[in-house]
Amino acid sequence: MRWALVKVCLAVTTMVVVAFAVPLGLVIKEMARDRAFSNAERQAAAVAPALSITTDRDQLEKVVASAATDDGMAVHIPAGDGKAGIDIGKGRAAARDITTVRRMGRASTTAATGGFLLLQPVALSSGAIAVVEVYVPESEVSNGVGTAWAVLAGVGVALILGSVAVADRLGVRMVQPAQRLVEGAHELGEGKLGARVPEEGPNELRLAAVAFNAMADQVVQLLANERELAADLSHRLRTPLTVLRLNAASLGDGPAADQTRSAVAQLEREVDTIIRTAREAKPQTAAAGPGAGCDVAEVVRSRMEFWSALAEDEGRKWRVAGVERPVRIPVARADLAAGLDALLGNVFRHTPEGTAFAVDVHNGDDAVIVLVSDAGQGIADPEAAMARGSGSGNDGSTGLGLDIVRRLAEQTGGDVRIGSSVLGGTEIRVWIQLADPAPTRRGHRGSVRRRKRLASAR
Repeated sequence: MRWALVKVCLAVTTMVVVAFAVPLGLVIKEMARDRAFSNAERQAAAVAPALSITTDRDQLEKVVASAATDDGMAVHIPAGDGKAGIDIGKGRAAARDITTVRRMGRASTTAATGGFLLLQPVALSSGAIAVVEVYVPESEVSNGVGTAWAVLAGVGVALILGSVAVADRLGVRMVQPAQRLVEGAHELGEGKLGARVPEEGPNELRLAAVAFNAMADQVVQLLANERELAADLSHRLRTPLTVLRLNAASLGDGPAADQTRSAVAQLEREVDTIIRTAREAKPQTAAAGPGAGCDVAEVVRSRMEFWSALAEDEGRKWRVAGVERPVRIPVARADLAAGLDALLGNVFRHTPEGTAFAVDVHNGDDAVIVLVSDAGQGIADPEAAMARGSGSGNDGSTGLGLDIVRRLAEQTGGDVRIGSSVLGGTEIRVWIQLADPAPTRRGHRGSVRRRKRLASAR
């Protein structure tokens, strides 16, 4: 927009300057020509009184010498009364031009070498017509024209530069508010809910800033209402959970009773976590700062303690690898635990009893891969399975489990892939980026060789 305004102003000012400067330059040239010939006419008029009184050569030579400069004047007296014609001064005009002026009886101009000639007829006392010739040099005809044109050109250039500078300043006043509006939109899109735009600039942009700020306030209010609604809905689960906990306490002793009580306690903790998170004023990111996150090895061991008991009841063989040493990732512990539970829950829900499964953790320089594989029948359409809410509900699936894992990985710059497992079924690969993905996201798209090395570690 800024350069567009400058170009428009430059074009308009140039057209205006040309429209005025060209005619004015031609007028100046014509005025200089008229001035030069007016001076020549005055010189010729100074000789006319003497010609009307006498035709004596000596006296006329004195008059011509006093009226002309640099041999620029000549007088041509025709023959008559038995006297020969007289030519005084340095004549440059052709005889036919002089004859034509005498016959027509009016002044005439003609071109000559290095300038122009003014031929002025003067009536003598005898009735004959003498011709006064005045030479006008080319330098006198164009005297001052070049300087005037240079001044006009300088003024035109100054006007054009001034208009460009003014248009640039006006463009800055318009572009800066627009740029701040774009930056505010980007910040709001990145989740910075406190982004606001100064209400300044032209009236249209000021109104746009007002609308943007109102929209941002509305988004904040809608998110707050959504958090409150999530908290309220989660809180409604407390009553049936209390009944379920009391019933589980009355089951007595035994592995099944212990597992039921453990699941109820875990469910209560998850509901409490949902309520606390929803009540927070600001949304939490994957990592709150340097050193934040969790130990993926510890989380995998902890969740496998829960799922291994159920696996033994269903006769499933399971294996865990890569959890011998701490592996920190920039993901909150609760989020990672929820993601693992979603993946392992899918294994138990969608594969027959007795189907084996495995969890592998591979630690690289800039990323961590968590592999959850099984020996089931596999997934026929991986793309549909990754789509949020794609579950049909007929098999107890909501279609949100894999989406939760995908968002967990993508918030670090990673991703989730579905492939074939070495066990013969499905393999879910969760790529968690360790470095900051903001500048180039090299770990997400560019580290192909490192991904191959990690994949080969399997």
